[in-house]
Amino acid sequence: MGRRKGMMSDQLKEEIAKELGFYDTVKREGWGGIKSRDAGNMVKRAIEMAEESIGKGKS
Repeated sequence: MGRRKGMMSDQLKEEIAKELGFYDTVKREGWGGIKSRDAGNMVKRAIEMAEESIGKGKS
């Protein structure tokens, strides 16, 4: 079974990884080297960012 293309751009993923403090792991080991918890926190942060973006449009 093939992998699906991710919804987040590489740039956004890197930005979030830097913000959450595990970008060094990504640089050393790739995305497969991060912990499940970090991946979950990354998704959570991306959702928060999207919600903030939507909220700014409603005025």
